[in-house]
Amino acid sequence: MATEVKIPNVGESITSANVARWHKQDGDTVSKGETVLTIETDKVSNDLEADAAGTLKILVPEGDEVAIGTVVATIEESAAASQDAEPADSAPSSSSDQASAPAPAASANDGKVIEIKVPAAGESITSANIGRWHISNGDSVAKGDILVTLETDKVSNELEAEDNGTVNITVQEGEEVDIGTVIGTLTVGSAPAQSQQQSQPEASAPAASEPAKPAAAAPAPAASAPAAPVSMKPDLAVVPDPPERSGQAQSEDNGRTTRKKMSMLRRKIASHLVNAQQTAAILTTFNEVDMTAVMKLRKEVQEDFVAKYGCKLGFMSFFVKATVQALKDVPGINARIDGTDIIENNFFDVGVAIGTEKGLVVPVLRDCDQKGFAEIEQEIIDYAGKAKEGKIQLSDLQGGVFTISNGGVYGSLLSTPILNPPQSGILGMHTIQQRPMAVNGEVVILPMMYLALSYDHRLVDGKEAVTFLLRIKDCLENPGRLMLEM
Repeated sequence: MATEVKIPNVGESITSANVARWHKQDGDTVSKGETVLTIETDKVSNDLEADAAGTLKILVPEGDEVAIGTVVATIEESAAASQDAEPADSAPSSSSDQASAPAPAASANDGKVIEIKVPAAGESITSANIGRWHISNGDSVAKGDILVTLETDKVSNELEAEDNGTVNITVQEGEEVDIGTVIGTLTVGSAPAQSQQQSQPEASAPAASEPAKPAAAAPAPAASAPAAPVSMKPDLAVVPDPPERSGQAQSEDNGRTTRKKMSMLRRKIASHLVNAQQTAAILTTFNEVDMTAVMKLRKEVQEDFVAKYGCKLGFMSFFVKATVQALKDVPGINARIDGTDIIENNFFDVGVAIGTEKGLVVPVLRDCDQKGFAEIEQEIIDYAGKAKEGKIQLSDLQGGVFTISNGGVYGSLLSTPILNPPQSGILGMHTIQQRPMAVNGEVVILPMMYLALSYDHRLVDGKEAVTFLLRIKDCLENPGRLMLEM
């Protein structure tokens, strides 16, 4: 019986995919649930798992682009698996084999060496940084244990152990390697059996030193099966930890300065910002908003809001909804330049900048015009958690039409935000400060916030930019009308 490996449907607008990397060779035996193939589309990468155990027959080689639904391989479910299990079932019938019965039950793949490779993470990503090994060289791990965190210029990925066994690390933390690089190996085997053998060197040493004498192993045939991983281990390349890993800080000039490698995320941010400055005519216009009404409304409904939705009503949802209303009223800013064409967006996916220890990421809130305040607040909380844990996905960062950056959380009073290409506008929020303001001929202390709109002057004129900011100001100073989308 054969099980087909097909290219799945990964999105409404995606009609084809690239066979990026086979994790197994043609003719290899695979287990159900084991990753066999990574496919890439113009938006995401997906790992395909085996739906059955058997022998893999590859029909489409790496690098080929195929249509959604194409059968790229089959898995032949042979009788070999059931035959392999028979000796274990029949072992109790022979008194001489009773001692060896538990050994085959440990794993049929004992001694197999699995390469730990850097997987494809997206069409434009060609390398990754070894962010952190979660285990040490020589550690025993269980299937599904997290082995290493890889960092690219966009996202972080965690690699898990494909089977039980012992890990051999060949590339250290802080090193940058190409996609597909082998950064370690996993020798499959029962961890307790290996640790027992390693704790009794006097028993294993004679067998290793006298391989030509099969009689030495004859009295204990059960021990010969798990010995394979142990005898193979010295042949594996073990890379010792260098005195100073490239990812660590190094002192120079007798400690007066410190040099450390720039992270891939920080390098990407730097390149992205410089590119924005060089490819767009960025201009910034400012205004200020009285936050009295928003603060009063939040105070009045906060307790009920938390009780109903399980999250607090923050400022960001007001700014997201105000931005959506302003984009509707000034559609010229909800557009981008593509060569000599203008692409007008008819949807409202808003990016929200989130600062992390490793740098700034901008996950996108989808279809904000169709979401309420509670949905927006919860999504922001979820993204903040994923960013903190380094689990933001590439798909989370793509497709935004406008960005909001809140420097106010750090105390910023005024700044000029830089565009997030290919978007044509970004709104900068700042700290709320009590300031004296003239109201009806009297001086009143009000909670004021400066707003900054940076925009691409090639596409957006000053009149549109000012109108956009004034629309946001009006929405925030009259939140009741905002909620009614007026």
